[in-house]
Amino acid sequence: MQIKDSSQAERIVFLDYLRVIACFMVIMVHSCEFFFIDGDSIGIRSVSDGFWVSAIDSAFRSSVPLFVMASSYLLLPMKGSSQHFFKRRFVRVVVPFAVWSLLYAILPWSWGDITYTDVQANLLQLLWNFNGASGHLWFIYMLIGLYMFMPVLSPWLKETSKRGEQVFLLIWFLTTFWHYGKLLVGDVYGECYWNEFHTFWYFSGFIGYLVLAHYIRTYINWSLKKSLLVGVSLFLIGYLFTAIVYYHRTFTATQLQELELSWRFCSFNVVFMTFGAFLIVKKISFGKGRIYNFILQLSKLSYGIYLMHIFILGFSYKLLEGYFSTPVTILLVGTSTFCGCCILAKLLSYLPGSKYIVG
Repeated sequence: MQIKDSSQAERIVFLDYLRVIACFMVIMVHSCEFFFIDGDSIGIRSVSDGFWVSAIDSAFRSSVPLFVMASSYLLLPMKGSSQHFFKRRFVRVVVPFAVWSLLYAILPWSWGDITYTDVQANLLQLLWNFNGASGHLWFIYMLIGLYMFMPVLSPWLKETSKRGEQVFLLIWFLTTFWHYGKLLVGDVYGECYWNEFHTFWYFSGFIGYLVLAHYIRTYINWSLKKSLLVGVSLFLIGYLFTAIVYYHRTFTATQLQELELSWRFCSFNVVFMTFGAFLIVKKISFGKGRIYNFILQLSKLSYGIYLMHIFILGFSYKLLEGYFSTPVTILLVGTSTFCGCCILAKLLSYLPGSKYIVG
């Protein structure tokens, strides 16, 4: 996503690559959904489909955390006033989010996927949440919440020591085992039906990725060799755990929530993958030439690509469905959707006021 701040003297090259990579990963994740989701139920049609979804989707589970880290890498601690910070976020993030929320609520009516009554229900639901056609926008709600917390977090990051951040990240990392532990012992540390705010609640969730991004920026400057060794090792460990657990649960899970246990973005295995991937991408320094100029353009459009991709994804799948094997279909749907969104986002960027549409 586009996160360049006005105080930034020059672009951080690897962040442009990271946004493009994370955007493509998100689209690949959603390309797999045609092969394991049926409405609100599990829709795996064969053992082979279960294997390929495990292998492909699991490889891209760090997509959302990488977006979070890219969105905070230059923003924390905050520079300037909170008023200026929120004004920029409102124009660049909230307004396009509102525009696309309305489009997802209304446009499917034009090609017959929903009725006029559905449109009315969708518009009403936008008062409190996304609707069924725009499930991927859950991420923006979460991101806005993180932005709202940044003025609270920033003073602490300015004052705390390296050890202070390490202690926070250690406690946060322990919480990433939480939903696995609950399978064994149930509610813990004060959890009960009248209180979900357990002892470590305030150290859990996506806030950990904000602190992790700041910690990497401030304290980790490893050599290429060490970054690759640690990064690749952590990514592979996280990936294997993620894929194996998911594949095993394709034979036992009865609900999507159970099936996707190891895919949760704030689980330790996805943290491993995210940290590993971030270390690797951070060493990219190709900031000149045609390749980088191309990446730069896509990076500037990445938020718009994310917002619109579900529209293109459905059409891509309908065109390619039934012609190829499962893994080939997933790759073709994801790649064609990404390319189509890049072209459409670029065209929209030429419109007056395009920042209100594609960010």
